[in-house]
Amino acid sequence: MFQFIAPPLPHYITCGEDTYPIGGIHPDRSGIGVFDLIFVARGCLFLEEELTMLTIPAGHYAILRPDRSHRTARPCLEETHFYWLHFQTLGSWNEVSEQDSSLPAFEGHPLYQIEKFSIYISQQGAPLLPSQVEELLRRLMLLHPEQTVSARWKQQICFQDLLSMLQQTEGGEVQNPHLKVAELAGEYLRRHYREPISYKRMSEALHFHSNYIAICMKKTFGCTPLEYLTRHRIEQAKQTLIHTDDPIGRVAEQTGFGSFPYFVRSFARYTGHTPKSFRQLYRK
Repeated sequence: MFQFIAPPLPHYITCGEDTYPIGGIHPDRSGIGVFDLIFVARGCLFLEEELTMLTIPAGHYAILRPDRSHRTARPCLEETHFYWLHFQTLGSWNEVSEQDSSLPAFEGHPLYQIEKFSIYISQQGAPLLPSQVEELLRRLMLLHPEQTVSARWKQQICFQDLLSMLQQTEGGEVQNPHLKVAELAGEYLRRHYREPISYKRMSEALHFHSNYIAICMKKTFGCTPLEYLTRHRIEQAKQTLIHTDDPIGRVAEQTGFGSFPYFVRSFARYTGHTPKSFRQLYRK
């Protein structure tokens, strides 16, 4: 499967459709520089990407890499109608055999934290709703002749919907258990960050031993549950300091810090500023 690191999200470039007669072949191409998504509506395509055979029957799709050569492995045995779409990403991507349990690192920003995430899409498969995939491709084709900013924006939204549909394939990959537990714990901590949280309480809520939760979060996020919680509380405190006039002691209380001195120390450690100097700096 392909792993795309976002943001930025993969972006749509162009699309089209074609029909091959019996005996029809796909052109040989090499290093075209974009991902080539092919969805077969009728018939079957037999392609080869270097040493990998790709058979794409009706209702199935395949994604060809931008940096490899591909060609026809076998002429069409019946009339074959298919859609093609080119896309690319400005972010990093990899070809992986399973979903990685470690998520991309957070990117720091003075005002907010950018949480990167992975998008996993199988190189080939059968969408659960192929008719909807075909409808999205038809919509993209209708939008393609328009070159207005509004039309380009609609194309990108439609393409993101298409990627989401391709993630829902028959026999989809089972999510890495470490990743699943870490995401559950992260969601729990973000939802309850204003409240006093203990390892025991989190363990009871998630039905996993606290040590196992800590191991999963360390493997996935590179930090302990407490560090994850503190980091999220600091991010919420930043926004409150900038957008309200609440006293700093009140901000500490609202964001779940039980002690004012601990809040000031934690804030300075993560941001390099005291809460007061941070507010003064970014409200000028």
